[in-house]
Amino acid sequence: MVTLHTPTHAFGGPTRVALNLCRGVRERGHEAVLLALGDGFPPGAPLPRRVDGVPVRLFPARHVLPRFEVSGITSPALLARAHAYIRSADLVHVHLMRDLITLPFALIALHSGRPLVLQTHGMVDPTEKRVARLVDVLGMRRVLRRADAVLHLTERERRETAAVVAPDPIAPAHRLVNGVPARERRPARDPGRPPTVLYLARVQEGKRPQDFVRAMPAVLARHPGARFVLAGPDTGALPATLALADELGVRGSLEVPGGLDGPEVLRRLRAADVFVLPSVQDAFSVSVLEAMSVGTPVVITATTGLAPDVAEAGAGRVVAHPGEVAGAVLDLLDPAANERASLAAWDLVRRRFTLDAVVGELLGLYRSLHRGDDRAG
Repeated sequence: MVTLHTPTHAFGGPTRVALNLCRGVRERGHEAVLLALGDGFPPGAPLPRRVDGVPVRLFPARHVLPRFEVSGITSPALLARAHAYIRSADLVHVHLMRDLITLPFALIALHSGRPLVLQTHGMVDPTEKRVARLVDVLGMRRVLRRADAVLHLTERERRETAAVVAPDPIAPAHRLVNGVPARERRPARDPGRPPTVLYLARVQEGKRPQDFVRAMPAVLARHPGARFVLAGPDTGALPATLALADELGVRGSLEVPGGLDGPEVLRRLRAADVFVLPSVQDAFSVSVLEAMSVGTPVVITATTGLAPDVAEAGAGRVVAHPGEVAGAVLDLLDPAANERASLAAWDLVRRRFTLDAVVGELLGLYRSLHRGDDRAG
């Protein structure tokens, strides 16, 4: 169960992770179906029954609390059928956030007696917001305490999620990283071709697309023919980002293709010389993993979950401040440095972050919970 799927993949990481895990589980011979709300599809058109090869059951999203955006959507029809879906399953895996769909679904699953796995993607942490604290009291603390397993991406995420239920203990915690398919490495950078620098993620304030644009003048001063691609669905930050590009005089070097489908995502990643994601809040970005999976070096910030792995492997550059993005990109546009980082990025994913390895670990947890091995914990 995950909150939302849209044609442009506007909800981003959690849905992509859920789809990847479902596909991997099915490839191992098990049944897996993804439940979610569907939004942004043409009026009157039937919602898809498969997404990226995965069977899905999508229910039209009802925006009952619009000011809370994704947290304020739900589906009475899905919740009415929740008991039936849960009874048909051996195990329930909820990609949990403070919302009106995954939290109620998790509470229903908790009462069913089915093994319940929660995965928070860094979205459940301590907060002073009154509405969020009320949600915690009404149900979030309960599911976090009583689930059979709570998955975390990093030690920081584990600590922050546990703090939501403190001083009570959280349910048994297990680390499960994000994974992506192993892929062929892209060709070495052609120094005779103008470079391409890529941002590919939701265009929202938290991912700091304006820092991507701020890096453009310094890079263009050294590489006048460079192309910058700002790809991904707009979730509110695009107008200000484009206004900044106009102000800096670099709009002519910026391509904005919008949201991309799976094949186009891979094509763009393989065509890029450097991938940049200036976000300061990503727990474990799937976009960064996908870029590295084809050998595209990355520039990320030190506060994101993948920063230690990227720095240790030499798979790109980790910057402490937004003002360092341009210098990091210029470093990686050196052909020799780019080739070293490309090989390191590709190797890092194949060693630590393949979807096959992640699914194998997840299925091991599923089996132990289905047998009841961990339920007393």
